[in-house]
Amino acid sequence: MNVQELINKRAKAWETAKAFLESHRSSGGILSEEDGAAYDKMEKEITNLTKEIDRLNRQKSIEEQMSQPVNTPLTGKPGAGTENKPEKYGRASDAYAKAMLTAMRSGFHQVSDILQEGTDANGGYLVPEEWDSRLIDKLTEENIFRSLATTITTSGEHKINIAGTKPAAAWIEEGEALTFGDATFDQIVLDAHKLHVAIKVTEELLYDNAFNLENYIIDQFGKAFGNAEEDAFLNGSGTGKPTGIFADKGGGVTAVTLSGTKLATDDILTLIYALKRPYRKNACFILNDSTLAAIRKLKDNNQAYIWQPSYQAGEPDRLCGYPVRTSAYAPALAAGKAAIAFGDFSYYNIGDRGTRSFQELRELFAGNGMIGYVAKERVDGKLVLPEAVQILKAGASA
Repeated sequence: MNVQELINKRAKAWETAKAFLESHRSSGGILSEEDGAAYDKMEKEITNLTKEIDRLNRQKSIEEQMSQPVNTPLTGKPGAGTENKPEKYGRASDAYAKAMLTAMRSGFHQVSDILQEGTDANGGYLVPEEWDSRLIDKLTEENIFRSLATTITTSGEHKINIAGTKPAAAWIEEGEALTFGDATFDQIVLDAHKLHVAIKVTEELLYDNAFNLENYIIDQFGKAFGNAEEDAFLNGSGTGKPTGIFADKGGGVTAVTLSGTKLATDDILTLIYALKRPYRKNACFILNDSTLAAIRKLKDNNQAYIWQPSYQAGEPDRLCGYPVRTSAYAPALAAGKAAIAFGDFSYYNIGDRGTRSFQELRELFAGNGMIGYVAKERVDGKLVLPEAVQILKAGASA
C-alpha cells in the first residue's frame, strides 16, 4: 500500500472505532471488559497504521535523496560552461572530499596534503562541507525538533538578548510631568556541549570498493546524532547537555497540573489557552504516543473527538486544530511528570558550534580486524522565551 491508501485505511478504521465506542458504552459511559478489549484492538491498529505512514514518509524522503544521479549525462561538449563555475576551495572542494574518502579507505595511510586545510584542534580531520550539510539533512529527517526549532551556527559563546520589561503608555493631564519607565534586558547564553558517536567497520568492508562507505557513515552517524539530540532537546537538564523543553528549570512554563494521571478535554483546552495568542499562530503539540492514545478518546462540548487524523499525505495529525508531533523521547503520562508541551518551538534555539569532525581509531580494534571511526559535534540548546511553551504535568498520585 502507498501512503495515501494507508491514510484512507486509517481514516476508515478511526470512524469504525468511534462508532463502536458510541454504540457499546453503557448508560454510565463505560465499556464492558470484553468491549474494552475490542476497542483497544481497534486503537492498536490505528496506532500501527500511523507508525507505518510515518515510516513510509521517511522512506520516501530517503529514496528521493538516494535516487539523485551520481553522474549526470553530458548534454554539451565536454568542458563547455565550466569556465563560469566558481572554483571551490578548502573543505568545500571536490579534492578535499575525495582525499577524505581515500584516507578512510586506506586506513589513513594515504593522507593528502590537502587534508591539512581542515584539521581539528583536538586531532582528526574536519568533515568536508558537502558531508557536513548532508549530515544536517539527516538530522532534520530523524529529529523532529530540529524542524521546529531555530538553528544558529556559532563560533564561540553566543549571547541572545531578551527584552525583560517593556515601557508602558500612561495618560497624563495637560502640563503634567512625564513619567518614565525602565526597559530591562536579559541574556541567554548558548554554550557548547560535546556529543560523539563511534562505529566499528571490518577491514574487508572498508577496502571493498563496492561498499558505499560515505552513505553508510552519513546514515549511521546521522541517526545516532539525531536520536541523542532529540532526547536532550526534550529532556536535557542543561548539565553536560542542552536544556530540554520539559526541564524543571529552563524549560517551558507549567500551565496545567492534573489531579492524577487521567486527562480530560478541559485540560487540553486550558493548556491551549494558557499560551498567549501571538504564540498560538505557529504552535503545535509534542507528546508521547502513549499519551496520544489516551487523548484519542476525548471529546469537546459538541461531542466531536478533539484528535483528528490527517487525511492527506504530508499533513500532520491535529489536536483541537493544532498539529501534533509525537516523539519516543517525550515523557509518558506518569505521576509527577511533565507530559505534553504546547507552544511555538521556534523560540527554542539550537547552537551548532563550528563543524563536525571525524577521527580514526585504528589501534583500539586492530586485534579484531576492525577499524573504528568517531564523529564529534558541539551543540547546545535553550528555550529563550519560556512563556512560548506551555507544559501539562501529571499530578503527584495516579
